[in-house]
Amino acid sequence: MLGFLLRLLPFWVREPLLIVVGSVFGVRIMYLAVHDRAWAPAGIGAAFLVFTAVRVHTVVKALRARRNPGPATAADEPATPAAAPPQPQVQQQPQTAAAQAPAPAPAAPEKEPNVWGQAVAAVAVFAALGAALWLGPELLPSDNTAASGPASCTSGEHEELPSAYTKTPRPVTGEEVCEALNRSDLAQLLGTPAETATTASGTNGTAPLTDEKVAQPEATVEFDTYTVNVSATYNHLTIAQYVKLMKFGEETDVRPLSVLGRPAVLSSDHTMKIEINLGGGSSGGPVEQGPLARTLTVAFDGKDRGGYFDITVWSESGALPDDSALLAIAEKVLPEVPARTV
Repeated sequence: MLGFLLRLLPFWVREPLLIVVGSVFGVRIMYLAVHDRAWAPAGIGAAFLVFTAVRVHTVVKALRARRNPGPATAADEPATPAAAPPQPQVQQQPQTAAAQAPAPAPAAPEKEPNVWGQAVAAVAVFAALGAALWLGPELLPSDNTAASGPASCTSGEHEELPSAYTKTPRPVTGEEVCEALNRSDLAQLLGTPAETATTASGTNGTAPLTDEKVAQPEATVEFDTYTVNVSATYNHLTIAQYVKLMKFGEETDVRPLSVLGRPAVLSSDHTMKIEINLGGGSSGGPVEQGPLARTLTVAFDGKDRGGYFDITVWSESGALPDDSALLAIAEKVLPEVPARTV
């Protein structure tokens, strides 16, 4: 279909258009082939450039033919006899009225199209098509608009809450924590403003080793660089007691401080790497040590009467943002979490 449409175009429109398209695609494909060191794209790019060279040769040949029409040579003209025999004189007859009538005027030569005008029009058409293809996805609504936007929170809101969540006062849910964490400026707080959250989820779990008696809702938001997790632990452990326990653990770089007028502490520890085999056979590999994570633990209130928030950040590469990023997240996120303490 495309070839049929191209054949319908005039020569001086079709050829410049093919030259522009072939040169743009050929140079682009060759650049990508050299950058990626791939031979197959290089062959395709070379084919585009050869095709373009052929079209350029055709146009140049046609321009030369139009500018130099080539006068008839002497060899093409009929030879004049050197000595023509005398022709017998024929008595002229009186011309008739029809013979005396003037000959009809020759038809006016047909005006040829402007070559340069057609070439400029071809380039303008190609530029308009390129602009339409470039700006079309931005100007026209797309079905994938929602998929390219930030991730929304997902949680098991219809699942039955553990018995620890039925006590008074009722703890916050994982969905509420996720809504507070999944902010539009979270990536900027992490120092990666160009990134968009890929996943966001909240869960209604319980603290480990508590026989499901301590509620621990949490939320996780993932970016390409960092992953952020915020959890709320509804126990009676204070920050002061927590700092004392850290002295007997393997936490490193412990730094007590105050956040939002509440006792807090910064600490570092390694995450756990768990391999799960979804196929047949064994259930997976052993639990391994994952990348280093940085955690900011903040008390529920200024009097440190028990219970705390954990804000943890880590990355697959092991790189961590500055502690100022954790402090900024705490100052922005924690006030948005409903104030329900133990």
